[in-house]
Amino acid sequence: MEKKEILFTLTKKDFEVSWFSPKGPGGQNKNKTQNACRIQHPASGAMATGQEQRDRAQNQKAAIHRLVKNPKFMVWWKRRVWEIDNKKTVEQVVNEALSPENIRVEVMKDGKWVPWDEGVTE
Repeated sequence: MEKKEILFTLTKKDFEVSWFSPKGPGGQNKNKTQNACRIQHPASGAMATGQEQRDRAQNQKAAIHRLVKNPKFMVWWKRRVWEIDNKKTVEQVVNEALSPENIRVEVMKDGKWVPWDEGVTE
């Protein structure tokens, strides 16, 4: 079996957890308790809730499972893994690609593509 390498970890500090009273049928228990869980991941902007169960721990677990499947969180996670593997941020790669020495501008002249400075006549 292949041993997996841990690229990065997330801790409680990376999330904002809040509790609230769930909505819907359930009577007095729902009105008196704050068993529903809302988890936010500020770095990705993802948010998920769990409010189906009466137990706080089960609702928190459901919210976490929903959060990691959230498209915003998945994009953030894939980008983070890419940055770790490539040792550069996406912004650094884009800035390098757009630097003047990496850009070649061509124009059509007499049916052929030629560098900008050769094809422009004033």
